[in-house]
Amino acid sequence: MSAGKPSGAKQAAGRMTREAWIEAGVEALVEESIGHVKIQVLAKKLGVSRSSFYWFFTDLHALQRELLDHWLRKNTGPIIERALRPAASANEGVCHIFECWVDPALFDPPLDAAVRAWGRIDATVRAVVEQADDQRIDAIKRMFLRYDYPEEEAFTRARVLYFTQVGHFTLGIGDSRDERLSHLRSYLLTFTGRPATEGEVEDFTAVMRRLLPDG
Repeated sequence: MSAGKPSGAKQAAGRMTREAWIEAGVEALVEESIGHVKIQVLAKKLGVSRSSFYWFFTDLHALQRELLDHWLRKNTGPIIERALRPAASANEGVCHIFECWVDPALFDPPLDAAVRAWGRIDATVRAVVEQADDQRIDAIKRMFLRYDYPEEEAFTRARVLYFTQVGHFTLGIGDSRDERLSHLRSYLLTFTGRPATEGEVEDFTAVMRRLLPDG
């Protein structure tokens, strides 16, 4: 055992994992706030001693960095991947990005809101959030550029698409699946300026029906 690691922590570590601490931290962040991401609080929740924490992390800031990394992987990576995914048209490209908004495996709205709330009280976190927003918008902009939109128009359309969805989550708009599908053509026309084909609408409708419950 490394110097400075107490035997009690080693025993606790045998029953606990680094991932379990991170998961507990994410849950506390989302359900409460960053103020509830505390070593003693998480230890009690996990049913282990406080010393177990130090088997995996040097201090609370190390866990907080892991929470931000988790958020970036969970909520930024998929948007960039979907924006860069090959598509036959701008509308199909936008539908790829739409998948992030309807598939919880690709984007976690409560987690995004929790990290943004954290950023409002922590300048360092706010800088990470702003950088992530810029990365997401840049990826969407590059998607539009592939379909021959002028640079400024691609940038503006990317911002409109992205900020519209962030606002949708922030306001807690509860449109049903069928309501959202009824506006699909209009949304695509608004975001791309190009009418959607029957195939584009049918393909994304199938995705929505697979991922979202009825209603």
